[in-house]
Amino acid sequence: MVRFDRFACPACEGSSRSGFGEIEGAVDAGTDVTSAEGDARADAGSHRRRTVLIGTAGAAGFGGLAVAGGSRRLTDGGTDGGARTATGDSPPSPTDDPTRIAHRGFAGENPENTLAAARAATREDGPGGRADLVEFDVVATGDGDVVVFHDDELAGRDGDEPGVTDADGVVWETDTETVTSAAVLGSGETVPRLDEMLDAIPTDVGVNVELKNPGDGSLRFGEKLSEGDLEARKSVWGPFVDRVLAALDATDHEVLLSSFYEAAVAVAAERSTYPVAPILWDSVEDGLAIAERYDAAAVHPPAEMIRRTPFFDDSRFGGTDIVEAARADGRAVNVWTVETWYQAERLVDAGVDGLIADYSTLLSE
Repeated sequence: MVRFDRFACPACEGSSRSGFGEIEGAVDAGTDVTSAEGDARADAGSHRRRTVLIGTAGAAGFGGLAVAGGSRRLTDGGTDGGARTATGDSPPSPTDDPTRIAHRGFAGENPENTLAAARAATREDGPGGRADLVEFDVVATGDGDVVVFHDDELAGRDGDEPGVTDADGVVWETDTETVTSAAVLGSGETVPRLDEMLDAIPTDVGVNVELKNPGDGSLRFGEKLSEGDLEARKSVWGPFVDRVLAALDATDHEVLLSSFYEAAVAVAAERSTYPVAPILWDSVEDGLAIAERYDAAAVHPPAEMIRRTPFFDDSRFGGTDIVEAARADGRAVNVWTVETWYQAERLVDAGVDGLIADYSTLLSE
């Protein structure tokens, strides 16, 4: 028997996300995740949901996340569902103990999404604070294996930016051996498989696994989908997410699954009881609606969505206060991507719960 505590947010008392739950039963952790062969899909009840380290506003320490018995509440979640406007009440208080989430393993300090980055981000004697969670991206190879990589192409990045490896090709059209042999940023590190990445991270540090691409070039980025489109997209994500879940079930890490893609969040929520978080792009309201629909533990907005900061873009996000809205629903707000101490301090003052950061040194001890 494993007992879990529901996400506790002192500022969210009275919300619907109250404490509950015990989960009984054993988990089969013997799934082979090094090959895409066979059926990696497991029963949703076998996917474990463990306490996730997420800083809580107004509390020194961390809350927990849990759900009972492999079930979760799903709602219709239309565009207006979960949306909130500014209340006029006192602004959210600063966060006493924000969660350090190492973006791609603190990518400003280390070769991103590599085993070396994971190890450096979780050192006790690193240059800054040790990560509470390591965030990394997962994509499928041409063989269907799950690897840790951010981009679609091995040698290219969005726009005209150079890629991070010395190999060519679209990741999901390239065989696993070629992908995992590709050198990252001249560091001597290569692209790791998901199970290798999990092995490199101590189990007392959580993992934020971003579901990046299942092997499809026609994904609908950052968009809330119609019912018909959602079902079609879920069928694309399903086999890939199953393989990710199988790898996670074989570890003892705290887990948070996130994605820019609603269908990925949907599949993760429906096939497991791991906490999920939509990553927001150009609509606060749509992001909150997706979070409500899948009972998300957190939302991951860009810094430009956070009111009461110099980075807030009122022309794009002036309608809804995401920190107030998420807090009203008992969800954590983890902001990306934080690159300077100035950004970190202003965001913490605005009441966000976690910083998805490129550097370990942004918060004073």
